[in-house]
Amino acid sequence: MAKPVVAVVGRPNVGKSTLFNKIAGARISIVEDTPGVTRDRIYADCEWTGKQFTLIDTGGIEPYSDDIILAQMRRQAQLAIDTADVIVLLVDGREGMTASDLDVANMIRKSNRPVILAVNKIENKELERNIFEFYNLGLGDPIAISAEQSLGLGDFLDMVVEKFMISDKIDEEDTRLKIAVLGKPNAGKSTLVNKMIGEERVIVSNVPGTTRDAIDTSFNYYGEEYVIIDTAGLRRKSKVYDDIERYSIVRSVAAVDRADVCLILIDAKDGISEQDAKIAGIAHNRGKASIIVVNKWDIYDKDQSSQKKFEKDIRSTLSFMAYAPIVFISAKTGQRMNKVMETVLLVSNEYAKRITTGTLNDVIGEAVLMNQPPADKGRRLKIYYATQGAVKPPTFIIFVNDKSLLHFSYERYLENQIRNAFGFVGTPIRLISREKNEKS
Repeated sequence: MAKPVVAVVGRPNVGKSTLFNKIAGARISIVEDTPGVTRDRIYADCEWTGKQFTLIDTGGIEPYSDDIILAQMRRQAQLAIDTADVIVLLVDGREGMTASDLDVANMIRKSNRPVILAVNKIENKELERNIFEFYNLGLGDPIAISAEQSLGLGDFLDMVVEKFMISDKIDEEDTRLKIAVLGKPNAGKSTLVNKMIGEERVIVSNVPGTTRDAIDTSFNYYGEEYVIIDTAGLRRKSKVYDDIERYSIVRSVAAVDRADVCLILIDAKDGISEQDAKIAGIAHNRGKASIIVVNKWDIYDKDQSSQKKFEKDIRSTLSFMAYAPIVFISAKTGQRMNKVMETVLLVSNEYAKRITTGTLNDVIGEAVLMNQPPADKGRRLKIYYATQGAVKPPTFIIFVNDKSLLHFSYERYLENQIRNAFGFVGTPIRLISREKNEKS
């Protein structure tokens, strides 16, 4: 299920970056008193009362400025508004309502998105009466906060969560398998999508960055309905020149969150790159089943050992994704395209696989006998038992005497033993250690 997207917008210098950093729990955005310091929209994964969401920080909106940077910031903010499930309009309670606040409110109103009007810099009771003039913006009841002093943020976040809970229920009702196609610009994502659905619904172009948004398309495969998500190409940060490309990255991350299976598309003629690793890392870190699809294999200059060499390079660069199967195709000619959906169905089954507690503990017990758990200062790790706590991704809870004794290397060993016994092709595995008396 996709994380809802919450965009914080407003004119420059109202405290958007300060609010963003407080919610995200880290100083991610630059905070200064100079208007326009936050030039790029930045996003972070956040959580409140068990509800996860993606928070977007935006540059300040100056609706009628001729300044090039401010004009670009306005476009970025507009794209963030278009992307968001919930919009937070932040205004300055000390300075009071301005004409720019009204202009920004008018931009937001056209979006028909849920809006929260937050009046910032309200540090004391005396300043609280300043919030009433903001009713004139026509965006409902304003809420008083102080991002700098963390005042009112709990009530504010409760309002945010309440706004997107309705859309979550709609997402949960759609049980169709969702496949996200990820990759650098011009790797052939739209061509692959068109070939899979059997129609040319997605624009195919040699110009990198043609697909600006994440496009959902339903298609039927042997009587079952699936959804394929064609995402905008993800570029290296140094090559992200315009605001639309930045917006595309946020949309691609949101597409991964909605997907069950991710196709990591690699351009055979370009070879595996660091950027491919970053794209794959998004899917891996979000716990998604993944398949590495090498496209344009028909035009690759190859000999008998080419495929093995290419696989070796992929495994070296994507060492964290050793579980992902590799498929070599040509989306343009249709070469081996049948393998793509075959592999999607395989890994989606593995992604949802559940192992009984008894069978799992037989494997863990045998693993412990073959390789004794580590010890530290005379204390040895004891593994009492294990159970599978969740699927999508498969998540295993291991009950131990002392979590600090479960070293990363032994954890990796246990994961490998689980994979050897049960497969889990194409899916990451989560291992969670818990002490016997520890509450869930």
